[in-house]
Amino acid sequence: MNLKDIKYDCRHFDGAIPCVPNKKHGVDCLNCKYYDKIGKKILIIKLEAMGDVIRTTPLVVKYRELYPDCHITWLTLSPEVLPKDKIDKILKWNESSIFIIQNKKYDIAINLDKEDEACILLQKVEAKEKYGFIWKDNHIDAATQAAEHKLITGFFDHYSQKNTKHYLDEIFEICHLQFNDEPYLLNYNKNLAEQWQAKIKEKSKGKTIVGLNTGVGNRWATRLLPEEHWISLINLLLKNDFYPIILGGPQENEKNSRFADKTGAYYPGTFSLEEFFAISSACEIIVTQVSMMMHIATALQKKMVLMNNIFNKHEFYLYNRGVIVEPESGCDCFYGNKCKRETSCMYDVKPETLLKEILKLKKI
Repeated sequence: MNLKDIKYDCRHFDGAIPCVPNKKHGVDCLNCKYYDKIGKKILIIKLEAMGDVIRTTPLVVKYRELYPDCHITWLTLSPEVLPKDKIDKILKWNESSIFIIQNKKYDIAINLDKEDEACILLQKVEAKEKYGFIWKDNHIDAATQAAEHKLITGFFDHYSQKNTKHYLDEIFEICHLQFNDEPYLLNYNKNLAEQWQAKIKEKSKGKTIVGLNTGVGNRWATRLLPEEHWISLINLLLKNDFYPIILGGPQENEKNSRFADKTGAYYPGTFSLEEFFAISSACEIIVTQVSMMMHIATALQKKMVLMNNIFNKHEFYLYNRGVIVEPESGCDCFYGNKCKRETSCMYDVKPETLLKEILKLKKI
């Protein structure tokens, strides 16, 4: 065998080490029936936030439909949420990954992050087609005209407030594609999920399981539902024969423990991200403020009551499995991290309203 016999365009080719067919079956490129030629090479740059990475995954589904033999590389700061069986190469943002990407060739390269470093990288990448946000004349720019709308709504609040396109329509348009309800993907441990589903199902004794995600992260605390409203909602759910589960991360642990003590509702505690996905999978309905949980619930195809105040509700697409509840009094701080009122508008999201929507979803 000579180097000219090596099929570098095979999906199984793994650089300087033996490929899987060689390891398992003892074959080489001269006598291999497992040769799988790569078609288009696609690069997706979507670094953060973690929830935004999850809600960008429908692009993978679309490209797999369009180009079944394509090879997809994804560069991100959150590799742990991306499914390895659906994406050929998942790279974490670091000097090594950037160097590799800059020295490879792609058919399609997409950047959906507006940070300078991501835009500059797309400008430097060698690709036949580039979509999304790029670097030009020392500033962010649109790689094609299709990305201009998303840039302008980001530049000016009054344009963003008038926007009626949801995120998935926007990113598909940016890539010159049409969104057709392609689903989210998630790095999801099915065995672990089945264990939690069995455990929680036994605890619920046949009642509808409702997950209550009480956190929103650090950036926009204005999204938080008041603690007394959570307690009232939990008590209402218990009275109406639901089985509420209190959910959150380490930041919510103290608060969630108080909720459990005051109501008797089940609080499993804090876990790894993988286990949090598994616990969430046991819920039939999820109630959450706009947060990463919204994207987890969507990826798990759960019914959802989504509380929104500071964002444009048209941004969110729930696949006809959810409802958006907003303060009846409106909100005065668009994308604001500090409330302009003496009393937060989230006090106007009533537990009774949330219960009403949960009851509706239960019937679907």
